[in-house]
Amino acid sequence: MTLRDRITEDMKAAMRAKDAARLSTIRLLLAAIKQREIDERITLDDGQVVGVVDKLAKQRKDSIAAFAQAGRTDLVDKESAELGILEGYLPRRLSADEVAGEVRRIVAEVGATGPGDMGKVMAAAKAQLAGKADMSLVSSVVKAALVK
Repeated sequence: MTLRDRITEDMKAAMRAKDAARLSTIRLLLAAIKQREIDERITLDDGQVVGVVDKLAKQRKDSIAAFAQAGRTDLVDKESAELGILEGYLPRRLSADEVAGEVRRIVAEVGATGPGDMGKVMAAAKAQLAGKADMSLVSSVVKAALVK
């Protein structure tokens, strides 16, 4: 079963359970997936669907920070609930140590020697770690690895 099929089945289950919050979030996710498919005229595979989920999760995290700063706890709670649902579709995240190990391997694989090679390393890292790690963490680890 593909990730998209699982999301569709979860939507049906949320409809049957009359879980409005979960249903709304899943519908939003499916709409984002369909929009990307229409825009790019492709059918997304599991990796690309994870990318869409990751993007929506990042948007929720940014919204939570903004709403918390503004003192809107009602909206923080709503966004946090949506974030929890979206994170259920993401693979297990790598720890900082695991990310550092993967980056070292990618740097050696690409043959990067200095900060000028950051683009090559990040392209390879994005292809291999998308959805598995926070890309801002990956970027900082890559910068540190290439400065040495």
